[in-house]
Amino acid sequence: MTAVESRPAGVAGATPAHRPFGARVGAFVALTKPRIIELLLITTVPVMFLAQHGVPNPLKVLYVVIGGYLSAGGANALNMYIDRDIDAVMSRTERRPLVTGMVSPREALVFGISLGVVSTAWLWTLVNPLASMLALTALLFYVFVYTLGLKRRTAQNIVWGGIAGCMPVFVGWAAVTNSVSWSALILFLVIFFWTPPHYWPLSMKVKDDYERAGVPMLPVLKGNLAVAKQIVIYSWVMVATSLLLWPLGHTSWLYPTAAVLLGGFWLKEAHGLYARAKAGVVGAKLKEMRLFHWSITYLTLLFVVVAIDPFI
Repeated sequence: MTAVESRPAGVAGATPAHRPFGARVGAFVALTKPRIIELLLITTVPVMFLAQHGVPNPLKVLYVVIGGYLSAGGANALNMYIDRDIDAVMSRTERRPLVTGMVSPREALVFGISLGVVSTAWLWTLVNPLASMLALTALLFYVFVYTLGLKRRTAQNIVWGGIAGCMPVFVGWAAVTNSVSWSALILFLVIFFWTPPHYWPLSMKVKDDYERAGVPMLPVLKGNLAVAKQIVIYSWVMVATSLLLWPLGHTSWLYPTAAVLLGGFWLKEAHGLYARAKAGVVGAKLKEMRLFHWSITYLTLLFVVVAIDPFI
């Protein structure tokens, strides 16, 4: 499968004369994909509480949040720069700033690189070099390995590309301890196994978009039943992995209790999706987005418990 031909920015009608300042600011913010970054920060800050076994230095938390936002925002801006051709033919991305012409490709490229440089220097200076290098590794992995290397070539793009989204756990832990640990690795793996069953339901919903853009997402190549089966497998591994934090991370009773309850509801939703796919259900009745929305709630609540557990 090959990507579509590049469509120049501005095709939707935005010209330099019709790009007001407020809209331009909003467009550059949109380049950073703030809603995705919210999820990344949800997995960063609670880990700092666990690493500290209490309340971490508030100023350091602020530095990590700002640096993490700048780093992830730079990666997302570069992702939009590279993917502007396929964004133009997908209904869910056709209003992105590069497609509408609100931001030019050159501006997006300079913006993304600048955020990457500033974030690396920020974290190196105000947090520590290890946290800075881990954040930079995530940025480079997302841009070069996922966006340029995997996304348009293999259905395993989300599986291995998701590593970039796991790195904030290491950044948060390193910010407090200047090291990594088994606890951080377990939480890293939880997010690694969480990412495919989180994203595949969405890609099931918009698989026509991906097919039109020539992106080999798993639902495009294998169909709903095969994807639902993979979702169940990854879900079981994710829940089992989450329970490893109890013996290895020295948590209280709160974390394993929450992990079992949250994981149990996740597995119920995953198996429900598989049952509907196996029965040949299609369209709105497949209800694939139920698992997608629950996946965000699951990760948020699990990491909130990670932050609370040291106080029990």
